[in-house]
Amino acid sequence: SYRVRYILILFKTLHLEAECSVKGITTRFITVAKKPRATRGYGLFEGLLARLRAKKANSLIPDSARQGCILDIGSGTNPTFLNTIQFKEKVGLDRYEVLPNNPIIDDIDLRNWDFSDKRNLPFDNNSMDVISMLAVFEHIDPDQVSYLVSEIWRVLKPGGVFILTIPARWTDPILHLLAKFRLISAHEINDHKDTYNKAKLLNILTRSDFLVQNVRVGYFELGLNIWVRATK
Repeated sequence: SYRVRYILILFKTLHLEAECSVKGITTRFITVAKKPRATRGYGLFEGLLARLRAKKANSLIPDSARQGCILDIGSGTNPTFLNTIQFKEKVGLDRYEVLPNNPIIDDIDLRNWDFSDKRNLPFDNNSMDVISMLAVFEHIDPDQVSYLVSEIWRVLKPGGVFILTIPARWTDPILHLLAKFRLISAHEINDHKDTYNKAKLLNILTRSDFLVQNVRVGYFELGLNIWVRATK
């Protein structure tokens, strides 16, 4: 079936991205296991997928914004994206029971914030040059999504950019199957609150004051994921 074909293509692509021989795979997995995980739970390709998301998101950021401040919502305890980009100021927001003490993130301002409450983002109006949410949107309760996007619009500076990556709606059964084989994290997949396609995302953004002509949407990773770049 097309789903099986996509899984095989995805597996082959991830294998090539990792640039591993059979011997190299063993070495690489031992090395990755010693590092902080990029996501919650275990998945063989989670670290690699996080790096691919970060690479795509980074390509969507205008160079002119990098002398300002970026806010990454849902950055996690090992903020792969913020660690791999060049920015004057970097802020990470997530639910932290204890803020991580890690020398590789000393230049990142990590802040505790609870997504489950409909609260204002803890930032002033027009204060951020870029706001990103990478593989986070699908973990937000649907009745809170529009409010959060309206807060993102409030916090962005005029001309600021909102970067979003999210699994395409049609991939949901594939993701659950991959999680069963521990190729991706079952913990993360089972926490998905909703699924999205391009039209649904565009509708949410335009209802939160982003103009349709200022929103770009596309696919990456063989169409398995959607990227969005919305300019205020």
